[in-house]
Amino acid sequence: MKNNYRKLKRTILARTLLIALLAAAVGYGLMTFVVDGFFQDVFAEFVVGLVMRMFGTDYWTAASRYRAIFQENKALWVMGGFSLLFLLFFYISIGRMTRYLDDISGALDKVMDSSQEPIVLPPELSPMAQKLVAVKQELFRREQEAAVSEQRKNELVAYLAHDLRTPLTSVLAYLAMLDEQPDMSAAERAKYTHITLEKAYRLEELINEFFDITRFNLQDFVLEKKEMNLSIFLEQVADESYGVLSAKGMTCAVDAEEDLMVQGDPDKLARVFDNLLRNAAAYGYENTQILIQARGGNGRTTIIFTNEGPQIPQKKLEMIFERFYRADDARSSDTGGAGLGLAIAKQIVTLHGGTISATSDSKNTRFIVTLPNDRQPETGKARGRRHK
Repeated sequence: MKNNYRKLKRTILARTLLIALLAAAVGYGLMTFVVDGFFQDVFAEFVVGLVMRMFGTDYWTAASRYRAIFQENKALWVMGGFSLLFLLFFYISIGRMTRYLDDISGALDKVMDSSQEPIVLPPELSPMAQKLVAVKQELFRREQEAAVSEQRKNELVAYLAHDLRTPLTSVLAYLAMLDEQPDMSAAERAKYTHITLEKAYRLEELINEFFDITRFNLQDFVLEKKEMNLSIFLEQVADESYGVLSAKGMTCAVDAEEDLMVQGDPDKLARVFDNLLRNAAAYGYENTQILIQARGGNGRTTIIFTNEGPQIPQKKLEMIFERFYRADDARSSDTGGAGLGLAIAKQIVTLHGGTISATSDSKNTRFIVTLPNDRQPETGKARGRRHK
């Protein structure tokens, strides 16, 4: 940045030299043609007369004082006069320099407004103009993202509010049936009770999604890091996924290096991996396997979740980690969530100093998480387990 304003520096230097030369020329002219010219005798007689009147001295005493004050200190008076002329011309010239501030103020107003009016500054301030253009573009991008996010949130709230009616209506209908038909057979009663319970679970999921939407902007994730055995941790995550996987006849296999240690917040990372596993289960084909791989090296630990499922288009893949975004647009389906799981996962991984990304082809979809890790595994052996 310090070398970006060379043109401005040259302009200021040129103006300063011009002012100095102008002051010197004017001063020399005044000295030659006025002070040392026709004005010299008039000025001398005026000073001598003034001293005689003020102090009551004779002519020769007053003239002696004039010589002591002015003629013997002529160089000092010349320098003082030159300085006054320089300051006068500099004050007049500095108006152009202060207009730079007006130009910058006007450019800042354009940055803050929503118009697309171009930001134009003098050539000397071109580096600042470029910075302000970049700031305006970034503010516009963030404003657009916020507007899109708000629209998605509003759409999701509307969909969820509508979807709440379906399981609630079913729960009320089945409970009314059970209450009004006390003579119902045990088999039928068990059947309708099970359906009612499933609808109530779905209702709970929708309500939780409402809470996720309201909590997301209010959450301030604070990490409580500690050393954790990622290999065992991933196996625990897979073990706890039995209920999610069994509904679709899916299995989960963990292929991780032995004793792979990382520094992280176990609760927050559990949420990341649980979200990725649930996402893989929701969009994976039935009766397929989800593979979780973990490897360390070069100061990084990489965790990959792979599932067999339909390909996610590249355009949607680039937006999959944005909040309130869902790749399938099926907001009322059983897989439909608030579109926050992957956004929250990205936020947690980023706070750990890591990255998260996704790839998808015609056969598999992969979510790749990398976490910083300076410690290498003690052995190169991998451990693998299969979870049903």
